[in-house]
Amino acid sequence: MLDARIKFRHLQCFLEIARQGSISRAAEALAITQPAASKALRELEEVLATRLFERSRKGIRLTRFGEVFLRHASASVMALREGVESVAAARDRGGHVVTVGVLPNVGARLMPRALALLRQAAPETLVRIATASNAQLLDELKRGDLDLVVGRLVGPADMVGLTFEQLYTEPLTLVVRAGHPLASARPFDLAAITDYPVSLPSAGTVIRGDIDRFFIAHGVRLPAERVETISVTFGRAHVLAGDTVWAVPRGAVMGDLEAGLLAELPIDRGPLEGSIGLTMRSDVPPSPLVAMLISTIREVAGEIRAEG
Repeated sequence: MLDARIKFRHLQCFLEIARQGSISRAAEALAITQPAASKALRELEEVLATRLFERSRKGIRLTRFGEVFLRHASASVMALREGVESVAAARDRGGHVVTVGVLPNVGARLMPRALALLRQAAPETLVRIATASNAQLLDELKRGDLDLVVGRLVGPADMVGLTFEQLYTEPLTLVVRAGHPLASARPFDLAAITDYPVSLPSAGTVIRGDIDRFFIAHGVRLPAERVETISVTFGRAHVLAGDTVWAVPRGAVMGDLEAGLLAELPIDRGPLEGSIGLTMRSDVPPSPLVAMLISTIREVAGEIRAEG
């Protein structure tokens, strides 16, 4: 555990003495008195309970323990400086643009709250939101057209050159308009959806594969009358306008479920759980502004996990 008695001035003084090979020259470089430099070194050695330098008529040199401490102290001070510079860069470049790829059925619950937090820290930042299928967004990310993608975890073959950080899990669900005959059917029979139009995620998407496997596992054949879309706006309008059964990520319709506009069919959503997270290029570190946005996304994701 880091001893709270070790201060930045101790590390700064230690590193300068090691660099200069002299307490007096280190004090001059730091614009402090020699007694102040000696005191800082003495305090640090007392905290560590070991000698960091050997004194001789030729000057001072690091002990074996001093050499060990030098590596870590240097890395710590460098990391702190980089952190300060990153904050300054993010503040000074507040007018820059961050481009995020977001799955349409993920963004509604997560991104508005994350962007509200970002605006508090960097009010002049322009965030561009691109929506498309997961595959299209990942292609754009690999080309460098996007800074990051908020979406679902894909297979290993599609993750080459990318990293994924899970934020939370979210299931697919089946919803209908309030008052739909299936909403009150008891006992509920999943096969009964074949009597109605069905709205499904587009073929080839991760969630379409999940829902297809779910229906196959339950011996349900999809009706001929169906629509395929990843548009939440269209899907919502379509399901509210008639008797369509809509397969959709639950987070995308939470507001309508809570408002009583849509009703959720009583299915086992366990097999339909999927990982929602951040995907980034493994070879490109995030800029300070992107890192700031990632931080707000993580904060909101924590709230979503707590909400259940």
